[in-house]
Amino acid sequence: MASNLRETLRISPEVSKAQSMGKPVVALESTVITHGLPYPDNIQLAQDMENEVRRNGAVPATIAVLEGGIHVGLEIAQLEYLASAGDLKKASPRDLARMVVKAESGGTTVAGTIYLANIIGIEVFATGGIGGVHRHPIGDISADLPQLARTPMIVVCAGAKAILDLPATIEYLETHGVPVVGYQTNEFPAFYSAHSRLPTNSRADSPEEVIEFARMHWQLGLKSSLLVTVPPPAEVALPEAVMQEAVSQALKDAKEERIRGQQVTPFLLQRVSELTGEASLTANLGLLRNNAGIAAQIALSLQRAPGLRAV
Repeated sequence: MASNLRETLRISPEVSKAQSMGKPVVALESTVITHGLPYPDNIQLAQDMENEVRRNGAVPATIAVLEGGIHVGLEIAQLEYLASAGDLKKASPRDLARMVVKAESGGTTVAGTIYLANIIGIEVFATGGIGGVHRHPIGDISADLPQLARTPMIVVCAGAKAILDLPATIEYLETHGVPVVGYQTNEFPAFYSAHSRLPTNSRADSPEEVIEFARMHWQLGLKSSLLVTVPPPAEVALPEAVMQEAVSQALKDAKEERIRGQQVTPFLLQRVSELTGEASLTANLGLLRNNAGIAAQIALSLQRAPGLRAV
């Protein structure tokens, strides 16, 4: 690790101790706090995810940029700041240098989080849904996808966000060599819904089986992430038809209001929440907690797999 990066990184005592003792660690993003959920749901969710990781035997490492410092593992006061402060940035890999130099603060995206987690040796990451290929505007592709293609990481998610073009997203992942593993399912989850009618290219029914996939993937010299897709819990999942109707209307509204760039995803997620009477928010919160627990179980199995480390 370059010396100037060491000076920029702020690894919490809890995460540092866990790494030095070889304990399992799970990376968590922070744009779900800064841009993905309203206050106070966001701060409660941040604490719930960390608690779910701990309850399943691992140490949480929420990553964010605070006044130009890259923080790995956050105190409660830092989580509160991210949840309640206004005008925070989204920290994708392209933004990190600027944010450090200008002493800015913000939440790390999926792409930013797995980039930083990989640098410091964390190998399991939990999120809600990855970014992907947008339906509108055509040609808009999330930075998450190329980062997944070049970063060895076990990424636990509920598929891609339902507002996206899911077939095109899966096609991108296939083209760029990212294995999509259904966790106890053969179907690619559609974030709010367990069903997309799109198959995964493999299935794993236990944390140990996920680790075997990762072991072989990396031992073969492949350098991409392993995308582990987990359906939302049945008690919070939305019916496929309800989800599709809300997403279609939200996309129409975004087009009419000429929403562009990094504002597209927050707008669509908020609009879907309004259209479903908060049912999508309940699903979002439930799947995030669930993914955090499963990621911790996988991290624990990874710790018990001697010799397996990402390339």
